[in-house]
Amino acid sequence: MTPTGIASPDPGTVTVWSDIGCPWASLALHTLRAAAAERGQDVLIDHRAFPLELFNNMPTPKYIVEPETIVIGARRPELGWRVWSKPEWTYPSAMLPAMEAVQAAKDPAVGGLRGSDELDAALRHAFYVEHQCVSIHPVILRLAEKCPHVDAAELAKALERGAGRAEMYAHWRIAQGPEIQGSPHLFSADGYDAHNPGAVFEWTGDPIEGGLPRLDAYDPSWAPTLLDRLPR
Repeated sequence: MTPTGIASPDPGTVTVWSDIGCPWASLALHTLRAAAAERGQDVLIDHRAFPLELFNNMPTPKYIVEPETIVIGARRPELGWRVWSKPEWTYPSAMLPAMEAVQAAKDPAVGGLRGSDELDAALRHAFYVEHQCVSIHPVILRLAEKCPHVDAAELAKALERGAGRAEMYAHWRIAQGPEIQGSPHLFSADGYDAHNPGAVFEWTGDPIEGGLPRLDAYDPSWAPTLLDRLPR
């Protein structure tokens, strides 16, 4: 069984530790959501923050995110990912506000787990496909208005109160333990435990010195395997 506090105890919920600015996490979530939709299986996702900015004491560099986006997008063109096409000054300098909003959306008065997952998916699509600056509240709230299970007005009030920040920091502290290996790390209540499932990749060298990510393989069959473990 998964250690207490690492995963939701609900047997029908998948817990995902991730950073919205992590392309590998966005790939994993897309794979899981697509597999569930294909088989008509309803699955709840409990998002836990793995805030790379707090781990690294710096924004996640564009020179790391963009090459990873390219190699993943080339392997999985259905994602629709592209290199950043908007002015450089619009590139998000932080993902913490977006991750805080996803946590704030878990409040039943705002959206619950379903609304939180809808907002997470909308934020990732806006960043990787539409190239919106998801680090500012006006953009986050515009996206929330398009999420069927999110009350954007209640989310706005929650963000004004600072909702989601304490939860994100609590997740960061837990994620410093040995159980969470990075972004993404997926768990289920019955013991499923996988860091960056399906992906076989490595950096050819230090990205500052010209190293590039190499995606040697991606096997999406992990998602149906995980879904088979959940009650239907």
